[in-house]
Amino acid sequence: MILWMILLIGVPMILGLVAQAKVSSAFNKWKNVRASSNVTGAEAAREILRAANINDVDVVEINDMLGDHYDPSNKRLCLSSDVYNTPSVAALGIAAHEVGHAIQHAKAYAPLEWRMAVVPATMAVSRILPFVIIAGFFIPALGYHAIMVAAVCYAVLAVFQLITLPVEFDASRRAKIILGQMGLIQPGTEAAGVNNVLDSAALTYVAAFVAVLGQLLYYILILSGNRR
Repeated sequence: MILWMILLIGVPMILGLVAQAKVSSAFNKWKNVRASSNVTGAEAAREILRAANINDVDVVEINDMLGDHYDPSNKRLCLSSDVYNTPSVAALGIAAHEVGHAIQHAKAYAPLEWRMAVVPATMAVSRILPFVIIAGFFIPALGYHAIMVAAVCYAVLAVFQLITLPVEFDASRRAKIILGQMGLIQPGTEAAGVNNVLDSAALTYVAAFVAVLGQLLYYILILSGNRR
């Protein structure tokens, strides 16, 4: 069981750390490379939104390093200060990626709709899971039932992370195409920089899915062992 714990929990954890290191490294490298268009992330986001005829999404600045995201509930595109205010290759790539989500929302992109539908369940199990794990640890009588509930929670999280993959990959695909078509990023070095930043970010979503899947499989193994 210790070997399985290392394979299903330890290895994905290491993969997650590597993915985070890669995205931080890529961002730190390309945030210092000014895009020839001299457009900030916020300006690029608004320009792309206008070109896509999306007029009901606000672009706002947040004080959260690499916390950039699109909020479909409030139709807000939230960009961290380094992305919002900086005319860098990294900033344009991240801003365009987030606009990609707004475009998905406007076009009713199916995987995004599925992810939005799963969000309430994901938030609920995320709140429940820590208490279930603690209860199972300190109250042995609840052991099997706690493990069963934990497995169900991780199954919900795994579905969410699986649906997230096509959503994020598609947003990056859209970003790369749009930036080139609109001349915000030039072919060559700048395009390569955008690819580096967005591809590194994509790895973090893969790592998140692998980590949750590993936890789910670990609890399933425990449950199967208990049955025997």
